[in-house]
Amino acid sequence: MTKQSHSKHIYDDLDRKLISLLRRDGRAPVSKLADVLGVTRATVQSRMDRLLETGALLGFTARVREDYEEDYIRAIMMIEVIGKSTSQVIRALRGMPELFTLHTTNGNWDLVAEVRVARLHDFDRVLREVRMIDGVSNSETSLLLSSV
Repeated sequence: MTKQSHSKHIYDDLDRKLISLLRRDGRAPVSKLADVLGVTRATVQSRMDRLLETGALLGFTARVREDYEEDYIRAIMMIEVIGKSTSQVIRALRGMPELFTLHTTNGNWDLVAEVRVARLHDFDRVLREVRMIDGVSNSETSLLLSSV
């Protein structure tokens, strides 16, 4: 599979409307999307396939109530990467289901991750695993205690 550049494809109003609908309900049936957009199901499906192929859509997620995961241990982890190994480190981190979000950033840290785990034992394991990834030179983690 060849990687296409995001800038080579021009997205039209139908693409933008479809993306907007999927942001509201990523699990909406193709038939419902087609009805709302006033096009055929085949058109919606081909647009979704192309948006996935070009990288405009990265996938579909379920939205969860905020209080659903309130018993989770949450933390923010800042990660420093050695030299030019950022892509390699990102690939390794993406494979860890406990990392809820991952961002590149500027300043002293190269990456910022949100960690979500059920138990302290899991938290300890995740910290150890991240620090053992080739290319990770340093990390600093802060537990999120309460939202204010």
